[in-house]
Amino acid sequence: MPLDEYAYDLDAPVHPVSAHDYMPVEQLRALQLHRLKGLVKRCYEHVPLTRKRMDELGVRPEHIKKLSDIKLLPFMMKSDLRDQYPIGLSAAPISEIVRFQCSSGTTGKPIVITNTQNDIRVWQEGVMRCLAMGGVTSSDILQVSYGYGLFTGGLGLHYGGEGIGCAVLPTSGGNTDRQLMLMRDLGVTVIACTPSYFLHILDEGLRKGIDFKHDMKLRKGFFGAEPWTEAMRQKIEDITGIEAYDIYGLTEISGPGVAGDCPCRSGLHIFEDHFYPEIIDPETLEPLPDGEVGELVFTTLSRTGTPMLRYRTRDLTCLHKERCKCGRTIRTMERINARSDDMLIVHGVNLFPSQIETGLLRVKEVMPHYQIVITPTGALDTLEIKVELDPEYYTKDPAVLAPLSKRVHDSVHKIIGLNAKITLVEPHSLPRSEGKINRVVDNRKQR
Repeated sequence: MPLDEYAYDLDAPVHPVSAHDYMPVEQLRALQLHRLKGLVKRCYEHVPLTRKRMDELGVRPEHIKKLSDIKLLPFMMKSDLRDQYPIGLSAAPISEIVRFQCSSGTTGKPIVITNTQNDIRVWQEGVMRCLAMGGVTSSDILQVSYGYGLFTGGLGLHYGGEGIGCAVLPTSGGNTDRQLMLMRDLGVTVIACTPSYFLHILDEGLRKGIDFKHDMKLRKGFFGAEPWTEAMRQKIEDITGIEAYDIYGLTEISGPGVAGDCPCRSGLHIFEDHFYPEIIDPETLEPLPDGEVGELVFTTLSRTGTPMLRYRTRDLTCLHKERCKCGRTIRTMERINARSDDMLIVHGVNLFPSQIETGLLRVKEVMPHYQIVITPTGALDTLEIKVELDPEYYTKDPAVLAPLSKRVHDSVHKIIGLNAKITLVEPHSLPRSEGKINRVVDNRKQR
């Protein structure tokens, strides 16, 4: 794209493989700067909150002369969207809005994102690029088991799949028996859903005696909307024989399709032509160099409905600038295994559920179904981890359970450095979820 061309080009065709993925870095940075300047001008002129904050900082659009000048701009947070509910951050007139999407938050008013036709195109392109990186083609049958509606998962994968040319099966979430029936009868080859819901689908299938490696035609899965570990990926691949890909996004930025895996598994490729990434220290808010772990911040270079300047995601990761073996020049980020607001403090130690998951799944006799329970007991808190046994190894024999419990304890202890009470429970006894799952029960909040 010539740099003097308007950044938001509705006439450009949407392709599953973008030349921007392989663009020389100097050209990509020039494109990003061109779009950033247009975005800042648009926000300053059409979003009162942004104009107010920039004025308070003494920053005007013409001060953005190079990419590093992005640090002059104010941050945005989810609370801004709630404070400006419903569409106080929209930068487009209602005549240009073609769709509203909302967060899947469970407390208070949801955040509302306005989408222009341009935004829908950018969103679809991002999902198409993720699917194409994973080897999806027009010959595939894609089952979308993300929730449809206000949540961006279902519609995002649906339109991305149709853009690739897939035959899309829009099952949404729930009715797992029907999901399994259609998956088998229609010969579904690709599935997209949250990793926790896919585990639930596997659970139900295994209970029915389904051998996913031989009774199904599944070959790929695209999982996102919640943190999941490499150990979880390995478990899914071992059970099913599929290739499991991570797809990243959030409602505030675009929905799924902001970043995704390629087969090299060297991190998630960020589609930097649309989403400019930064890593900041969550305490000082200062930018961190590539390679250092901090909070992920995004600026939506191509969004026209509800653009985001330096949006703090709360996701913890780091960026890598080294070119991937796949040839893409766009930067990669480490997979999101933790969010800063997911951090637990137990006995003065900071830990994340993903660390516990990694420790659990190093023990083959347990399943990736667990619950973390924190209970106040006098001066100290009790950390209990309930984890289901694999049906193949399930037993009530104390002589077997005691040493197995110790192995699980030791595996977790090596990672978090804390002694946890391990409770081995029977298969299918812990809560399941058809969407995002909450694995933590913190009883301290009830005091």
